[in-house]
Amino acid sequence: MASNIFYDSYAVLEFLDGNNSFKHYFSEYDGVTTLYNLMEVYYITLRDQGQDKAHKVLELLRPIIIYPTIEDVEESMKFKLENKHKKFSYTACLGYIFARRNKIRFLTGDEGFKNMSNVEFVK
Repeated sequence: MASNIFYDSYAVLEFLDGNNSFKHYFSEYDGVTTLYNLMEVYYITLRDQGQDKAHKVLELLRPIIIYPTIEDVEESMKFKLENKHKKFSYTACLGYIFARRNKIRFLTGDEGFKNMSNVEFVK
């Protein structure tokens, strides 16, 4: 089955924290995220909940990791520059552009993405 949603780090962390607003996106969608999102999520989990929990998160997300192309990187950095006033992370820009280029929704709760095209904004 083809992917139909991209999980931003924000969405993954909210899901892991038990936010019910994100639950169905992880049970009813075939989602993906980048290795860079995994790094953010792993670090935050390691910092806040310890190595055991962080390792479990790594194993949980491993099957949905995708690797963006050089073209995704180039377009995402142009997007970051065009939107520098919003202070998006490199990772969020890469995920957003990957989702847009692959015609899947970008799931996030990052206020900077609110009301942007191709975004599934959830709090």
